[in-house]
Amino acid sequence: MDAKHKINILYVITKLELGGAQKQLLELIRGLDKARFNIFLFTAQKGILMPDALSINELHVKRSGWLERNLNPIKDLFSLVELFIFIKRNKIDIIHTHSSKAGILGRIAGRLAGAKTVMHTVHGWPFHQYQPFLAGIIFLWLERIAATCSDKLIVVSQSDLHKGLKYICNNQNKYALMNYGVEIDLNAEQSCEAIKKELRIKEGDLIVGNISCFKPQKAPLDFLKLASLVKKSHPRVKFVLVGDGILRKKIQSQILHFGLQDSFTLTGWRKDIPKLLSNIDILVLTSLWEGMPISVLEAIRCAKPVVATDTGGIREIVVDGYNGFLVKPQDIQSMSEKLSLLLNNKGLREKMGGLGKDNLGSKFSLKGMVQANQDLYTSLTKTFKVYAN
Repeated sequence: MDAKHKINILYVITKLELGGAQKQLLELIRGLDKARFNIFLFTAQKGILMPDALSINELHVKRSGWLERNLNPIKDLFSLVELFIFIKRNKIDIIHTHSSKAGILGRIAGRLAGAKTVMHTVHGWPFHQYQPFLAGIIFLWLERIAATCSDKLIVVSQSDLHKGLKYICNNQNKYALMNYGVEIDLNAEQSCEAIKKELRIKEGDLIVGNISCFKPQKAPLDFLKLASLVKKSHPRVKFVLVGDGILRKKIQSQILHFGLQDSFTLTGWRKDIPKLLSNIDILVLTSLWEGMPISVLEAIRCAKPVVATDTGGIREIVVDGYNGFLVKPQDIQSMSEKLSLLLNNKGLREKMGGLGKDNLGSKFSLKGMVQANQDLYTSLTKTFKVYAN
């Protein structure tokens, strides 16, 4: 490739909400070599991370008038046409899609528009056992169709790789496994006292946290059931639920139902997750299905033990009985027993937290994630001539 030429790369993601896929994408864009790439982002009009995207130097953001999370055949068709025109007009070389709907629309539009390379990062496959049978079949076949439009499928866990090989495409060469990148700036953390005051935490309280979008996948209502059960034997425990979403009203109602008003804090969306994690004692994940949960990676990086549902790639970072505990989804009783074990034993909490952090090492580094993606782009663009800019 001529050094005077830049590669035009378009990222497509449905919405810039405060989720793992969105955070990873923006970190990738920030770290990408701007001397080698002209970078475009196609996404929905609104999103809590939109200001973050707009603040990135040399990133051209296209806020779609049609793209949205909910299924809408008419709007989805217009989104496809809008993407097609955008790709043609900006002479896009590489299309890299993220999230399910954007992944399907973006890959089909990219192939129809003649983009030279089309790829998709799987942040967890969209078909799973908790959805209606017909919906699962539809998503499965849409992913298979989109896979035929893809030059590369990036997966973030061995679990998703195996699932993809089994259900989507059995060509091993079409996949690339790339770890997420997570870095915690411990020096930038807010003091423990300031956070504890904000969260109404008193001296001697033990803090159990959960970080998730309030949607069925994350099962935040199971976290409330867990809190209600654990409070009976551990009255000094406080629970912190970080996030927001469509289940917020139901969560607020259940807090009252279980009588948890004095021991439960809803923080809403937060961008200072490391500060919060540094002040909790245990992280809980109640998800029904996952790809690779960023909140668990961040907790382990902060040397916190984890009690999590055994979903997706979680067992690749949480070893049951070593740096945390794994239980079956919706098994509140087992989760309560494991959580109580940690609450009763400070030494075990500290040991598991330290082991997890040491075991993670440098495997999930931000620099490594950016470099892996950039190396893949380079390898895929060696065979074509890019446009002069």
